Amino acid sequence: MTHPIFQGVDPSWQPILDPVEDQIIQAFESISSSDFIPNVDRILAPLHYSLDDVQVVIVGQDPYPNPDYADGFAFSVRKEVESFPASLTNILKELESDLGTSLPDNGNLERWSSQGVMLINRTLTTIGGQSHAHQRSGWLEITEVLIGAVASRGSIGILWGGNAHQLSDLFDPTLVIKSAHPSPLSAYRGFFGSRPFSRANLLLEERGLTPIQW
Repeated sequence: MTHPIFQGVDPSWQPILDPVEDQIIQAFESISSSDFIPNVDRILAPLHYSLDDVQVVIVGQDPYPNPDYADGFAFSVRKEVESFPASLTNILKELESDLGTSLPDNGNLERWSSQGVMLINRTLTTIGGQSHAHQRSGWLEITEVLIGAVASRGSIGILWGGNAHQLSDLFDPTLVIKSAHPSPLSAYRGFFGSRPFSRANLLLEERGLTPIQW
C-alpha cells in the first residue's frame, strides 16, 4: 500500500484493503484528472484509526462540497471552521437535546473517531462546489466492503438517510440505529428526536463496553 491515498492508514486495515487495493487506486485515478476534495491523504482518513477499536459506525453520503469543510471524516469539519454546515449544526442540536451536552468549541468530530467511532461517507470524494460528483466513481462498492468489515465484527451502525439505510443488512439488526438524514431537508422528518447518541451508548453498555463521550 505505497500509493499516497494509503498514507496514514492503520496497518490493522491491510487484510481488508488488500483485496480492494486495485479498485481504490482505480477509483482515485478516475477522479484525479480534475480538482477533488478532500486532499489525497485525507480520502481514507476514517481508516487512520485501528479497525480493532471500531465500536460504532456513522455513515454519511459524500464530503461537504465546500473545500474549507471537507476533512475526510463524515459530517466533520476542520477545527478552524467557524461557520458549520447545516447538517453538522443539526447533529450538534440533536446531541445537545439527547444528552444535554454543551455544544463543542469546534465542529471537528475526530474526537469521536479516537474513541472507536468510524465516520465514513459512502462516496469518499467530490468536486469543490458540487455534491455527488463522484458517486459513480467506484467508491460505493469500496465503502460497502469497508463498512461490511466493521459490521461483521459487531459494530453498531448509525445510519442517517436512505443512502446509509441501504447498508442495514450488513449489520446485526439489533445493532442498527436508523433515522432520517440530518440535512435541513429531512431533519424534521425523523432525525430530531431520534436520540442516536444515547441509544448507541446504551447498546455499548449492555455489551460491557465503554460508552462514547460524545
